[in-house]
Amino acid sequence: MINPFLASGLLILFAYLLGSIPTGYLLGKYLKGIDIREHGSGSTGATNVLRNLGKPAGITVLVIDLLKGVGAIALAKSIYTTDINPFPETWKFWLITLAGIASLIGHSKSVFLNFSGGKSVATSLGVLLMMCPWVGLGTLGSFLAVLGISRIVSFSSITGAIAVPFLMILLQQPLPYILFAAFAGIYVIVRHRSNIERLIAGTEPRIGQKLQEG
Repeated sequence: MINPFLASGLLILFAYLLGSIPTGYLLGKYLKGIDIREHGSGSTGATNVLRNLGKPAGITVLVIDLLKGVGAIALAKSIYTTDINPFPETWKFWLITLAGIASLIGHSKSVFLNFSGGKSVATSLGVLLMMCPWVGLGTLGSFLAVLGISRIVSFSSITGAIAVPFLMILLQQPLPYILFAAFAGIYVIVRHRSNIERLIAGTEPRIGQKLQEG
């Protein structure tokens, strides 16, 4: 049987590498021959791609980045359904949580982009939808509600990040999932530091507006 510690390390590494796939960067190079990190907010995420490459590219990045989170958790869960599962049952929620964290960090600190990347919002949502669909849908609902009112993606993302731990607790999810929600919420907010500064200054662009560079 495979050593469970080695297997868990490989699982976490795979989740990180999956999260590291630089979707926005690759589309920028393919569509316009640009490094998306040199435009707009400098993020490789869907919002910056939308502003600089257009709606189809933005939607493509959003979907793929979400699926990176889905894939990391789907793999961690599927291992427990196989006959070669090397992990104790008591590890299950912790391994799923660590795979989720690894995919988030991979997206924002991609090994393929010299440890730069996006803000992990879409990948976080993918993880949440696989961990607990109701929490994922609740987070998405809070994001869309605030977006509909404010028309500001970053403010909506921050609101969703704040809502996640409360939803996990309200729906009585396992402790590892609650800890993931707390980590992911704080991490996403920290990744939005520059957006928060612009929100306070009143200069954060709304949907359809471009961020003024420089």
